[in-house]
Amino acid sequence: MIPQLDIIIVNWNAGDYLHDCIRSMKIALSNSFEMKNIVIVDNASTDNSLADVEDIDLPVKIIRNKTNVGFGKACNTGVWSCNSEYLLILNPDTRLFSNSIDPVIQFMQRKENEEIGMVGVQIIDEDGNISRNCARFPTPLVIIYRAFGLDRLFPKIFLTHFMTEWDHKSSRVVDQIMGSFIVLRRDLFEKLKGYDDDFFVYYEDLDLAYRGLKLGYKNYYLAEAQVYHKGGGTSDNVKATRLFYNLHSKLIYSKKHFSKIAYAVVSFSVLFFEPIVRVIHALLRGSFESVAETLSGYKMLYMAFFFKANQ
Repeated sequence: MIPQLDIIIVNWNAGDYLHDCIRSMKIALSNSFEMKNIVIVDNASTDNSLADVEDIDLPVKIIRNKTNVGFGKACNTGVWSCNSEYLLILNPDTRLFSNSIDPVIQFMQRKENEEIGMVGVQIIDEDGNISRNCARFPTPLVIIYRAFGLDRLFPKIFLTHFMTEWDHKSSRVVDQIMGSFIVLRRDLFEKLKGYDDDFFVYYEDLDLAYRGLKLGYKNYYLAEAQVYHKGGGTSDNVKATRLFYNLHSKLIYSKKHFSKIAYAVVSFSVLFFEPIVRVIHALLRGSFESVAETLSGYKMLYMAFFFKANQ
């Protein structure tokens, strides 16, 4: 019996990207696995992204949320609605190739790879280049020196979050794979009880990978498989909001996985030093728009952080 795969896509105003993504799945079909379900969980989109999607000749089903519940919670809803042994968590601004899925399933089916819980693939950008997007698990020290911008000033001394020093042309075990395309075992997802709903968006895939590692599973980057990913995607037009959620999720992750003292130092750095560094950097680039976006994003962060702290 061939393995079955469910594809989960969380959609929020993805427009034509979603249609292009679904249509590209036909080229990724293979006799080595069954694409059982393509579940689109829509977070109350207001555009036309869902129009005619169900007419595509693929096993598509749509779950419509009345409000935007965030990525992790929506993704959990999609996963719990189906039961295949493999899951593909996929962004709507991706497009699959003929080698996007088949090499991954075959890799995970091998007995010697049973300890591999999640697999990511080579991400190709709009210019045909390989994106260097695998990342390291952050430590308190890393988050602090990044808040001061030291990784930008002295990249050879202070390593960045992403493994940019590695060309991503070879396969290897990594800490975190790109969240736009993750194939994982359903039994691992169930053991982890899915994504942590506390993360509205960002860091939820990092948290999932770290919790999987603590259970003894490894995360693997498979260079033999590829997928196109636009990047930025549906959040390009809400950059201040994107900054807020990124920073907010960073603090949630730190509180969850670091000691109380480390969390306190990280919070102080992110809340009070990082905005100054971001504004100075934007001014040096002459981008007053980025200054406004930074101030707006931090205003939302302060309101969320201090309001919750006072509850």
